[in-house]
Amino acid sequence: MSSQEIASQHELVIEAGRTERQYWKDIWRYRELMYFLAWRDVLVRYKQTAIGIAWALIRPFLTMVVFSVVFGGLAKFPSGGVPYPILVFAAMLPWQFFANALSECSNSLITNANLVSKVYFPRLIVPISAVIVSFVDFMVSGMILLGLMAWYNFVPNWRILTLPVFILIAFAAAVGAGLWLAALNVEYRDFRYIVPFIVQFGLYISPVGFTSSVVPPQWRLLYSLNPMVGVIDGFRWAILGGDSQIYLPGFTLSVGLVALLLVTGVWYFRKMERTFADVI
Repeated sequence: MSSQEIASQHELVIEAGRTERQYWKDIWRYRELMYFLAWRDVLVRYKQTAIGIAWALIRPFLTMVVFSVVFGGLAKFPSGGVPYPILVFAAMLPWQFFANALSECSNSLITNANLVSKVYFPRLIVPISAVIVSFVDFMVSGMILLGLMAWYNFVPNWRILTLPVFILIAFAAAVGAGLWLAALNVEYRDFRYIVPFIVQFGLYISPVGFTSSVVPPQWRLLYSLNPMVGVIDGFRWAILGGDSQIYLPGFTLSVGLVALLLVTGVWYFRKMERTFADVI
């Protein structure tokens, strides 16, 4: 193949409105950049660390131990016949994924400022790659849950087959919230200080250390305005089986809010994307 033929295959066409029409196709075309950014961040995170990827295990494990002692040992919250550490960690998995994704996404555009300001590519790739990095930690942390199940001889039932559905909902929640924070952090740098507070506060108002069934019935629907309530309840329903139940009105509300968060997150990110290169 001649050099002229190779050049013709990679011809750049500049046309008014073409970028907007081709935006979603460009995300697929630039998928390798998404993988590269995610892989780079994974390598940087664990490079020159003493115990490497074990850092992805230590934090959720210690949080699980503390919550098990406080809520299960001292407060004596019900566990539905399930070992309390498994009850807690079934919720820690989606929450840790969501919290890490918020932290990574909020700084993703700032971290890649040179790339954003100099090269064209769909900017959505940057925060989505940050969510993928958090998903890698999610998969690694899943080994703790498998270890707990082996330790307590706990065998999940058929509901475990529905887990990918709830993982997809958690991924949508992480992307939606992450896009909002990524765009807002470019415009208002104060959000770098707000995000840790959101993560810390969200941990205590989400049913991580306890089941949402302890919330009084008259408050359950209002409590489900926290989108992670439905996600966590779904994870527990799929992983724990047995007497674990989903409060269907609250779950429907949470999933609806996740969908709204995702749609508005994409809309706001696309709206602000044109100004990123100027203000970043």
